[in-house]
Amino acid sequence: MFEWMAWTTPVAVFFSCIVLMLMGMTVWELKSPTELRRGFLPLETTRGDRLFIGLLSAAYVNLIFVGISGKLVGWLGLQSEPSIWISFVASMGLVVLIMRRG
Repeated sequence: MFEWMAWTTPVAVFFSCIVLMLMGMTVWELKSPTELRRGFLPLETTRGDRLFIGLLSAAYVNLIFVGISGKLVGWLGLQSEPSIWISFVASMGLVVLIMRRG
């Protein structure tokens, strides 16, 4: 069923984090309904809006990293491609930033 996808450990951790965030947000929303607020994003958002924007941003960060990781070897003179964990940490940091300040 899932043969088409390259299920490496970082990919599995990434998707597990998304599932845990969605479950956590559901419980949080049921216990404490959200209100619109304005942060650095150019619109008023709820927690769910910020999570959606953060997850989209995280996906783009990972895709960009995968796209340029081969070129980074040549540009920076590395022995091998950089670890995908770098983009995972960066993307989760971006989600946290958007959730707290967005």
